Amino acid sequence: MYKIYINSTPLFIANSKYVKKLFPSTKDALIARYSGKPKSLLNYIDSLEKPNKFSYVVLHSTDPKACFREFKAVYKIIEAAGGLVFKKPKKKKILFIHRQGFYDLPKGKIDKEEETKAAALREVKEETGIKNLKLGKKIMKTYHTYRDRKDRRVLKKTHWFQMTTKEKDFVPQVEEDIDMVFWMKPKEFLSVERKVYGNILDVIDKGVSGK
Repeated sequence: MYKIYINSTPLFIANSKYVKKLFPSTKDALIARYSGKPKSLLNYIDSLEKPNKFSYVVLHSTDPKACFREFKAVYKIIEAAGGLVFKKPKKKKILFIHRQGFYDLPKGKIDKEEETKAAALREVKEETGIKNLKLGKKIMKTYHTYRDRKDRRVLKKTHWFQMTTKEKDFVPQVEEDIDMVFWMKPKEFLSVERKVYGNILDVIDKGVSGK
């Protein structure tokens, strides 16, 4: 199954066999069978790029991998990497950043011929000023879309890794519009309504729970 955020609404591409079990039918959700015609994907994409009433959208198919390949063909693909950084020694706090009005986790584009793990470490170091990081296990991949400056559709695939550090001093990367770096416990962070992207919440949830 694939989960892609389009304009803050999650789009799931799933196997038809498991749809009823995984996605209960509700009034504010759209669940539809993929017709197999790539052009039909544009109708769903166009709808999700505009303000909509759906809490989520599910496109299901007997071949979700093929459906996802056709979905990706609509977009320019960019790969990125980032980290969910835990504070040693107790690992109870997570490192957050604040950028352009949103709370976020440090991440960035993977350079040409750069390894994913190396990119994740580099981006966290650059965006937060932390030099001593220990790389842990991979948490997950996330997908979200946006329009670039040329109004092209972009699908960003981000690889997320668990990391740890003992460092306490930060240097926000202001040239990347980061105005704050701070430690906070996940429960405390989630206890207050904040402007935060859905894929970031997914990373926090999986990275903290380990599930």
